[in-house]
Amino acid sequence: MLNIICNLAGVRNIEKVNFWEFKTLGQMTHAEWESLCDGCGLCCLVKIEDEDSGEIFNTSVSCAQLDIETCRCGNYETRLNNVEMCLQLTIENLPLLKWLPESCAYKRLFNGKNLPQWHPLITGTKDTVHDTGLTAKWFAQSEEFIHPDQLTDFVLSDNK
Repeated sequence: MLNIICNLAGVRNIEKVNFWEFKTLGQMTHAEWESLCDGCGLCCLVKIEDEDSGEIFNTSVSCAQLDIETCRCGNYETRLNNVEMCLQLTIENLPLLKWLPESCAYKRLFNGKNLPQWHPLITGTKDTVHDTGLTAKWFAQSEEFIHPDQLTDFVLSDNK
């Protein structure tokens, strides 16, 4: 893919590189790593762990910090200080997070798969992830409105 860039010196062609196609997750800059997030919000759903089996279940209840309409954290920069259960996704903990959705770019690249064609890095717009229906936007409700004792009532049947 070529991108034409105009400047005062004239016009020149520069090859646009899809960094995720030639860099490993461990080689990416912080900005590249952060740009992999497709904005689905599914990682921000409250999870319940079965104490006996260790199985993790997603609920349709989102973290109170999640802006459900955009599926972005309302306080991303300070989320780790403000939300006890929030975690920083890293190359080290990625293999342990089995509950991440199959559509997750981090999980896909870690497992040697390509980004899906609807990914914002490919389409150039954040809206395409919502168009797929693979986001919390369509069903999540904030934990602000759910009593913790009710969480089991909101376990997703397909365990997204």
